[in-house]
Amino acid sequence: MRAVAGSLHGLVGLAPIAGLVLAWQVLLTAGWVPSALLPSPGAVLARTVASLGDPAFLGHLASTLYRLAAGFAIALAIVFALGLAGATSRIADAALRPVIRVLAPIPKIALYPALILSLGFDDAPKIILVAADALFPILLATYGGAGAVEQKLLWSARAAGTSRAGTILKVVLPATLPSILTGSRIALVVACIVVFLAEMITSTDGLGYLLVRSGRAFQTVDMFVPLLAISAVGLALDGALAAARRVLLRGFPEEE
Repeated sequence: MRAVAGSLHGLVGLAPIAGLVLAWQVLLTAGWVPSALLPSPGAVLARTVASLGDPAFLGHLASTLYRLAAGFAIALAIVFALGLAGATSRIADAALRPVIRVLAPIPKIALYPALILSLGFDDAPKIILVAADALFPILLATYGGAGAVEQKLLWSARAAGTSRAGTILKVVLPATLPSILTGSRIALVVACIVVFLAEMITSTDGLGYLLVRSGRAFQTVDMFVPLLAISAVGLALDGALAAARRVLLRGFPEEE
């Protein structure tokens, strides 16, 4: 029964995408948009499939994936350190919360020129930018989840002789895990957007660079290939994180 429901859910999810592709084709067939500016979906898909056998394209894809993975890993490490500090010390918690609320709304892409001047034009500024943008969705979700943990659970654990660190690992972390994973899924989407933008602004490799290079050469079909690739990367990573969530949260009420 669950398999049938899952299949139906998947089909419903594919319907808007199919409608978007159909509208795209209708625009071309009706002649409302010239094919020189908007290539057909079939041409874009065929070029994307062909690019998967091109070592040069795979190299650009690998560069984007490396920056994305490194920045996301740094964000997770910082979240763990700050979350641990906030959970173990009221003073640290009181100091961190205002800083997080002030810095979270700042568009991190505005800091990219300063990062380039400080770190150069290689991978470092792009990785730091991805980390900065991925950090706050996870951190805010983590703080929200930790704040929702009932105090009586903490008191019970401490009364049973559990140490402060043990209480965090055995009570706070499991209770906060759903929020952390939800924040991570949001952060992955943000990270994909940011790494692509950073590569468009200044890079000599990566999917964003490929789009800019194709645009300058007026190769419209090739312009859509990086967009389709980064979308597929985001979709695959989100699917992997959703699968990990189902495994890690097996037994939680919301996962039953």
